[in-house]
Amino acid sequence: MIRDATPEDTHTIAELLRALAEYERLSHEVVLDEDELRAHLFGERRYAEVVLAEEAGEAVGFALFFHNYSTFLGKPGIYLEDLFVRPEHRSGGHGKALLAHLARLAVERGCGRLEWSVLDWNEPSISFYRSLGAVAMDEWTVYRLSGDALRRLAASM
Repeated sequence: MIRDATPEDTHTIAELLRALAEYERLSHEVVLDEDELRAHLFGERRYAEVVLAEEAGEAVGFALFFHNYSTFLGKPGIYLEDLFVRPEHRSGGHGKALLAHLARLAVERGCGRLEWSVLDWNEPSISFYRSLGAVAMDEWTVYRLSGDALRRLAASM
């Protein structure tokens, strides 16, 4: 079962985010505050949305996503920031159900595409995405400003 997350799910979402970070070997980067997470997901201005995959009433996976915009298509899109299914629940169709749910949302909302990033070492996920018809955007490179570099640029003008 896939359902929209509610404010009461904030702690569960945080737990799933931490489990994802552990899987991606990035636990040391997790500094999220659950109160801020709740405000960002369910407050007056929602920055992202979350859907949960449940099995027997237990959250076993999630997808966190938000809208972006394609100027070339002239349409909004959905950017999947995180998709995670607990290891003991993989191969049960939860990941595909989460992606299918987002694909339906994209179609219903008039979006031109659904996109995401994947770590280049994550072959199981890459194979899974390819099996669904997803294609790698090899000619694109992701750039990021964060921390001190972000603050320096913000203060530069």
